[in-house]
Amino acid sequence: MKNFIYTILLVLLMAPNFTQAQENAGAVGPMSSYPVIYKYDEQVTWYFDLSGTTFAETEDLYIWIWSPSEPDAGNWENSSDFAKLTHVGDKIWSFTLTPTAYFSKTPEEIAASAGFWFRLKNKNGSKQSDVANMTYTDFSSFYTANEMIKSYPAKPTVDKGVSILFNSNLVPGFAGVPSVHFHSGLNDWAVKQEYQAWLPDVSEKTKLKDLGNGFYKMDLLPQEYYGTEPGFVMENIVFLMVAKDWAANSGDQVIYAGEYIPPPPPVFRFFPLQISQKDFLGMSRKNNESGVNKLLYTITAGSKIINGEFSGSTNEIKGFVNLVSELKGIPNLTEIHVLVKDNKDKTISDTTIPLKTLD
Repeated sequence: MKNFIYTILLVLLMAPNFTQAQENAGAVGPMSSYPVIYKYDEQVTWYFDLSGTTFAETEDLYIWIWSPSEPDAGNWENSSDFAKLTHVGDKIWSFTLTPTAYFSKTPEEIAASAGFWFRLKNKNGSKQSDVANMTYTDFSSFYTANEMIKSYPAKPTVDKGVSILFNSNLVPGFAGVPSVHFHSGLNDWAVKQEYQAWLPDVSEKTKLKDLGNGFYKMDLLPQEYYGTEPGFVMENIVFLMVAKDWAANSGDQVIYAGEYIPPPPPVFRFFPLQISQKDFLGMSRKNNESGVNKLLYTITAGSKIINGEFSGSTNEIKGFVNLVSELKGIPNLTEIHVLVKDNKDKTISDTTIPLKTLD
């Protein structure tokens, strides 16, 4: 009986308002943070992939989070501006916060909580995502691991963030230095971002974050940090951790990149391969680009125009057009013209399909 009561309470917490009809927009897709690792009292940006949901890119979206605390309590039907997300592009939204400030909790209280549990929603709460959880990577073990360098993730990719930790206590000459810098390159120095102490902007760009007690952190997104061209394949990051004015350095270090697997190309098809005006015309598009979740069609059959749309996800958008009813009573049709576009107004197919003549 007690477990049943706890379950009911949990449902109530996760659905703040039952008085208003709500549309479920679907599950939040892949999530990430930048920096990849961070302290609870450090500013971080969370990223949410909503390409598989029914949220539109033009919608204003908000975060409703109840753990570690509920900052926007009581405002389900009118979310506060401080809870508003930023649309980055291609149906990726972001939210920037400093956890201790946003939740009014100490780092210890946040660490002892159930974690970051939330829904994403529109302004008035009539449309909401599934319940989601933003995971947190605890890197405190590095302080006692006796490792000089550690990368999160262990094998980064060119298009995703990476955080690199440095324990300067294990290298002579770093004690008391005013700053530490990242002298580095990609693919065995084929692409470089050198530490140049005489250039203030470069000195600042390559400066590590001081975590205290001889520990430092470098956060970067390789394709932005090094300015690589689209399609660049990163094999490794080579670097030295350098004390200001080259007073000391870590020696050569290398982090090997993870394998980059490009997404498969989109595939569109009509089915079946042969149809008459007394059939159903099927359309399917798999491996859709980020942000593409609809197919909009215009079918021209003689003097008749048929418009419609199918919704889906990045995995597949699929649907059928009932030609039986749509073309009923139209004699002597030998073909139809079908124009298909995605929800970004890109033409997917512009073709004429012959119709079988029925006996």
